[in-house]
Amino acid sequence: MTTATLKTGIQPISTGRRVKDRVVQVLVYLAFLVAVVPLVSVLYLVIKNGLARFDMEFLTHSMRNIGPNDAGGGAYHAIVGTLEQVLLASLIAVPIGLLTAVYLVEYSRGGRLARAISFFVDVMTGIPSVVAGLFILAFWILVLGFEFSGFAGAMALSILMMPTVVRATEEMLRLVPMDLREAAFALGVPKWRTIVKVVLPTALTGIVTGVMLAVARVAGETAPVLLTVFFTDSINTDPFHGPQMDLPLFIFSQMQLPNQTAIDRAWAGALTLILIVMLLNLLARLISWWRSPVRKG
Repeated sequence: MTTATLKTGIQPISTGRRVKDRVVQVLVYLAFLVAVVPLVSVLYLVIKNGLARFDMEFLTHSMRNIGPNDAGGGAYHAIVGTLEQVLLASLIAVPIGLLTAVYLVEYSRGGRLARAISFFVDVMTGIPSVVAGLFILAFWILVLGFEFSGFAGAMALSILMMPTVVRATEEMLRLVPMDLREAAFALGVPKWRTIVKVVLPTALTGIVTGVMLAVARVAGETAPVLLTVFFTDSINTDPFHGPQMDLPLFIFSQMQLPNQTAIDRAWAGALTLILIVMLLNLLARLISWWRSPVRKG
């Protein structure tokens, strides 16, 4: 041992360990590049091809009375449908998912009900999107007799959102230190108020991230919307009555037309969808930062 080792009690790092550490770092960087390259290439293609038709006419006009080969038209009706359907799906899925996660973390004691809920959440996580659409089509439209509508599509999308919201919220609630709960209990605060005022605000950032992951997933779904909402070229701002277009359906329908004009509209629709998801994500981040207890403190 050297004199420095005897004084500090710390063994020097060997050359072999340094080499292994460097190799692992290089592998991590390579894995990051491999993951980023496809994402960057997709964004580059969408931006490059979508800018050809991404203009105010595209954002403010629908496809009503526009032929397949006509140069005009836009995706305003699809943008309205996407925003309304995602909003309705979030209003259905987020409260249910949040309350389910709170029950699993704060109230359940690992009993049969909790194990059954966890099992069904895991099963729902792997459900193909078309199955959710088929379920709403069979039950809501064929059995109960309701018409194709944006609300039917929102219910199908909410089925896909729920497991993501539950799992993300559950993990974030488990990360909240137990000391915070015990401190509130020591002051005589009821459990429900501790959850509302202490636990949920502390985990808010992670919960918002999970919600946005769920929104990003369902915003681009085509199969469940195709089965429950159907097609229309007109603007329908009422999601409870009649077919209603959304951006994934708009992209799908335009890509099927064998002309460059329609394909340009499809690329512009894809760019619009990406921008909407990014803006919603930014808005959610701002809200979570504004409501963060760290900021208030």
